[in-house]
Amino acid sequence: MSSYRFCRTDDIGLLVDALNRCWSPYFPDEPPMTPATFKRSIRNLQVWCSSCMVAFSGSDPVGVLIGAKRPSGTLVHKIAVHPDHRRQGHGRHLLASLGSKLAILGPPRIVAEVPDTLASACELFGASGFVQEALLTDYVLPREEKGTDAREVPGRFVIPVTIDDLAANGLLEDVHPQVCWERSVETLTARKDEIAGLAVASDERIEACILYIEGVEGTEIVSLRTFIEDNGARLKLLRSRLGMGTLRFPKVHPAEISSEWVQTLGFSPGGTHLLYATRAQSA
Repeated sequence: MSSYRFCRTDDIGLLVDALNRCWSPYFPDEPPMTPATFKRSIRNLQVWCSSCMVAFSGSDPVGVLIGAKRPSGTLVHKIAVHPDHRRQGHGRHLLASLGSKLAILGPPRIVAEVPDTLASACELFGASGFVQEALLTDYVLPREEKGTDAREVPGRFVIPVTIDDLAANGLLEDVHPQVCWERSVETLTARKDEIAGLAVASDERIEACILYIEGVEGTEIVSLRTFIEDNGARLKLLRSRLGMGTLRFPKVHPAEISSEWVQTLGFSPGGTHLLYATRAQSA
């Protein structure tokens, strides 16, 4: 017999087990979930255990939904059903239960960012009343050496910059609202000790900045912003100062920055995610 329940803060072990049983079979190259990794998602993405659910067959977890919540809405961060228990309605029940809860407690907006390669997940959200709002594009720039195509900007300096520096200059709260969940101001603030940055500055102000995280496979850009109309000259200069390896700029909303503008910086489109959204309703 199947059963479902929302989780509590003392259910992290259960959620970790459910993810390893239900999510990992579809993503065998990902490392197993651990309590420490799950706790990082609570800090960085605002995952709420009370917005997470587990489906059971007897005492065995057969489905899991991980929800992250902010005042602006709830993100369905992960949802998976064990391969042996698919096509039994577990995924739709999990989404419907979350919608019923949020219809009472709020916030009413629910979103999901789904790789376009996951056809079954796209079908699930479409069948559950979610509507595609936008296409989020992953941009990449493979490099074997530091760039040399950017010129210095006269009277300007390239300086290190931190999240706290941007906040002190009133530039953090002005981040475009239509960014993916992982690059929102809340996540940038939570991950500030992991994020490095460079800025072009005059004697009076910061004129452009890049925030990034160095990884073993390259550099992930988490924010790319200019405050001067210069056809991208300042951002090209900052991009040229980053290390070797592939630059990745993931899940870019078309309202955040245009594809044409990103490509003038040398990036090419890679994969895409579908941004789905709905409003919570009682079942």
